[in-house]
Amino acid sequence: MRTLVTGGAGFLGSHLCDRLILEGHEVICMDNLITGDTDNIAHLMGNPKFKFIKYDVTEYIFIDGPIDNILHFASPASPIDYLELPIQTLKVGSLGTHKALGLAKAKKARFLLASTSEVYGDPLIHPQPEEYYGNVNPIGPRGVYDEAKRFAEALTMAYHRYHGVDTRIVRIFNTYGPRMRLNDGRVVPAFLPQSLKGEDLTVFGDGSQTRSFCYVSDLIDGIYRLLFSSECEPVNIGNPREMTILEFARTINEIAGGNGKIIFKPLPQDDPKVRQPDISKAKLLLGWSPRVSLDEGIRQTMAYFKKKLDIK
Repeated sequence: MRTLVTGGAGFLGSHLCDRLILEGHEVICMDNLITGDTDNIAHLMGNPKFKFIKYDVTEYIFIDGPIDNILHFASPASPIDYLELPIQTLKVGSLGTHKALGLAKAKKARFLLASTSEVYGDPLIHPQPEEYYGNVNPIGPRGVYDEAKRFAEALTMAYHRYHGVDTRIVRIFNTYGPRMRLNDGRVVPAFLPQSLKGEDLTVFGDGSQTRSFCYVSDLIDGIYRLLFSSECEPVNIGNPREMTILEFARTINEIAGGNGKIIFKPLPQDDPKVRQPDISKAKLLLGWSPRVSLDEGIRQTMAYFKKKLDIK
């Protein structure tokens, strides 16, 4: 199979390229490198099954020859990124999704959209099933990402219903692992370097807000299964083990051997108070559930960050 991954030089996109090549796909990786990094795909350069194209997917996309699958992962995805790049985030969710869907229609390719648990906003239902419509502030600072993804989902389903495009939508919950950027702004790349360097850990709010953390290999396995399923409507992929941010900070310090204190800063606007996926649908339709424990996943991620920080 010949598969295009937009945002393929990013954290998740690069791991997806690895899995696709492992499964025998010829992979075209497209990324404008605003938040992606060629270091993430350096090990694939020179592989005859891999091709990298530096390109902005909000422009018209031309790929010569057949395409069997398009996985649209292009987007800033961390609060730091989409708060600094609000217009680009909205454009890639709208124009980028439109261009990628147009290519899928022209090539008669299967299309998979990387959506997010952020479509649920600050949820009033817990845990969050796919049937929940969400509680999102469209004009708040986080709205640029939340609404871009909500629009992308609507556009994907419109192409499915009106044009008959074979579509999939994955709603990704908090994921961590090697290749996350040190300045990503999300909780794992914030806490781990602080702990490894013996610094204080910064917790926003009082730390009572909850998150669930899925290791990257588990997520990629769920996405791959979804791609080759027959489910066209959204599917949650994430780890349902829920913990408070304060509990998570203490766990990081314990695993990484950090001795810094936990300090508290004001909670950002519209920060979700709870986040936990209902993965009943993924279990039933995909036979998928996460396998990697938090302890094992954090240790794998810590090894990567130690190398990046040059810590022995």
